[in-house]
Amino acid sequence: MAKRFHGTVTLDTTRVGRDASRIAEEMISHLSGLVGAKVTVTLDIDVDIPSGVPDNVVRIVTENSRTLKFATHGFEKE
Repeated sequence: MAKRFHGTVTLDTTRVGRDASRIAEEMISHLSGLVGAKVTVTLDIDVDIPSGVPDNVVRIVTENSRTLKFATHGFEKE
């Protein structure tokens, strides 16, 4: 009998809310409803911006990451 499930999916950036909602309804709800199930859902965001990120966007995203309680976040210069 299966005891664990794991999955990774890439969401359409123009439809993240729709895709996440569908995954919650069609996947997570079935698993979280099982007796004793411990479900963890994480969201990873990876962005590559070859031309660089303007300072105001760095500030906004950094502040929002803190407010939204991201466990890890940050920008890299290269």
